[in-house]
Amino acid sequence: MTTTADHQGPSTGADGGAGPRPLSQSHRNFVSYIDKSREYYRAHGYDQPYRWATYEGSPFTPPAKPLSACRVGIVTTSSLRQEDRPPGSPPPLPKQVYAHSTDQAPARMFTDDLSWDKEATHTDDVETFLPLQRLQELAAQGRIGSLSPRFYGVPTEYSQRRTGEDSERIARWCREDEVDVVLLVPL
Repeated sequence: MTTTADHQGPSTGADGGAGPRPLSQSHRNFVSYIDKSREYYRAHGYDQPYRWATYEGSPFTPPAKPLSACRVGIVTTSSLRQEDRPPGSPPPLPKQVYAHSTDQAPARMFTDDLSWDKEATHTDDVETFLPLQRLQELAAQGRIGSLSPRFYGVPTEYSQRRTGEDSERIARWCREDEVDVVLLVPL
């Protein structure tokens, strides 16, 4: 196992020239999650290291029409808080994919189970990661065609199988809502 102290990083010397310098043991320039995951699986005795999902074809394509004519959908990894679920809806299952009306934008979202720097920032301002009001303003200005009637949520920490199943469900909802462009907003 290597540490940041084992690596050399770029620096600018006193004369302005670039040259390697040892990295501080107290600061990391990067974390290779792929390597870390493989090391973790290997250390736990798995025969095969973690296999990352790959796709031959890309689902990303240029829009068929100008953004000003597109209906925009949004997908978030945050979850609805229990009090923001529609009346009469069943209690949420852990890590369940969902769709929710954009006309009833939640004042808060449940984000405590997600990994983000909770000391340096917060998720009190929902518009910073679920910008429904801003998208409605852009639609009113003619910058986008319209906002989808629903936004979509997909939890994190999923298996590749569940990710595939849930992405198919969200794609179906997007087709039902006639969405042309989707913003993916992971938290």
